[in-house]
Amino acid sequence: MASETRPFLKMNGLGNDFVVWDAREKPLRLTGEVIATLGDRTTGIGFDQMITVERSSLGVDAFMRIHNQNGGEVDACGNATRCVGRLLMEEVGKDLVTIETGAGLLHAFAADGARTVTVDMGAPKLDWQDIPLAEEFADTRAIELQIGPIDDPILHTPAAVSMGNPHAIFWVDDIEAYDLERVGPLLEHHPVFPEGANISLAHVFDGNQIRLKVWERGVGLTLACGTAACAVGVAAARDGKTSRKTTIHLPGGPLAIEWRESDGHVLMTGPTEIEFEGEVDLDTLDWRRTNTGDMAPEAEAAS
Repeated sequence: MASETRPFLKMNGLGNDFVVWDAREKPLRLTGEVIATLGDRTTGIGFDQMITVERSSLGVDAFMRIHNQNGGEVDACGNATRCVGRLLMEEVGKDLVTIETGAGLLHAFAADGARTVTVDMGAPKLDWQDIPLAEEFADTRAIELQIGPIDDPILHTPAAVSMGNPHAIFWVDDIEAYDLERVGPLLEHHPVFPEGANISLAHVFDGNQIRLKVWERGVGLTLACGTAACAVGVAAARDGKTSRKTTIHLPGGPLAIEWRESDGHVLMTGPTEIEFEGEVDLDTLDWRRTNTGDMAPEAEAAS
């Protein structure tokens, strides 16, 4: 029997990278083990998340299924929503599309240029039960949590926000002063987060600018995390650190975040990029590039 080969796109939003499958005509379900193998940056394609674009049961433009690099399925990924939004808008020739996700319906629309996309991420969840947290906190702007000695903790009292996935935000003076690769896994799996959490170090500077470093649940350190940027923008405004409009500076670049006062929704704007087209043999998991993406061939060859 001949092996099955499926085409894919490799995309990224500020370096937060994805393999995107179109499974609207031909369904595709991969095991967590296969996803983790393909996501390995040494032996596989390498990605932060795997995205499967499927038919929507609600009749909107598409359903987006999200798996982290470790194979676990999650409900939300802001940068991936921007990337899928771009693909759908280009496909149907519209400036606005609606994407069904595990976190609800999200609207993506073209911003400044065809490759820049804004996503309405909906309203944040701020109540402890909705984030969720394992115990009651009356004020989630600063929950009782610390790592390190009681009298001299390394990090403490993070803000907690859900943007379809749980986030803990530690306000610090220097995001590089902490070994997030070491403390991130400890905090991600802390008992106070029954579903795990994305862990952020954030520093406000120059008014409404925020530097951000993220340990992403099920992924690890990442160049960018869209839902984390949204959560940080909300937490900063909630605590009076910034206005409702912020620029979040991640290692991969900036995202514009607005926590809209009129309806409480969070808008995220940033660039998208198609890195290359490829195909995978689903039996052997061998893969190859078949075409370049947005990058010019000479730029790709030099990278």
